[in-house]
Amino acid sequence: MTPHKAHNPGFLALVNEAKSRVAQIEIEQYKAMVAAGEPHSLIDVREDNEFAAGHVAGAVHLSKGIIERDVETAFPDPSTKLVLYCGGGFRSALSAEALQKMSYTNVISLDGGWRALQASGLPLE
Repeated sequence: MTPHKAHNPGFLALVNEAKSRVAQIEIEQYKAMVAAGEPHSLIDVREDNEFAAGHVAGAVHLSKGIIERDVETAFPDPSTKLVLYCGGGFRSALSAEALQKMSYTNVISLDGGWRALQASGLPLE
C-alpha cells in the first residue's frame, strides 16, 4: 500500500474548495456501482509512472496534466458518467472540478483513490 503524503496548506485549501463543489464517492459505493453494472468510465488521473506501476483493470489513463486537453476526444458526450481516481482523492477532485467547468455533468471523484482501490479486491493490472 502506498503511504499517504504530507501536503502543503495551499494545496490542501485548493483541494478542499474543489471537494466542496464536486461529487465524491467512497470505495464501497464505487464497488456497489460496479456490482450493479452501472454504466461509467473509470479514469486514472495519476502520472504516467504511477499508472504504469499499477492501475485498475480497464481504467482509462488521462493524467491530470492532460485531461482537460484530451477528455473531449475520449468522451465527447458531456453527460457520460466519469469516475476519477488518483493516489488518494486530491488530484481527482481538482480534475473533476475542471471537467465540471468544461460542462461535464456527471463527474465523480473517488475518495481514497488508488490506496482504497488496491485494498478493494477489484481487478488490478
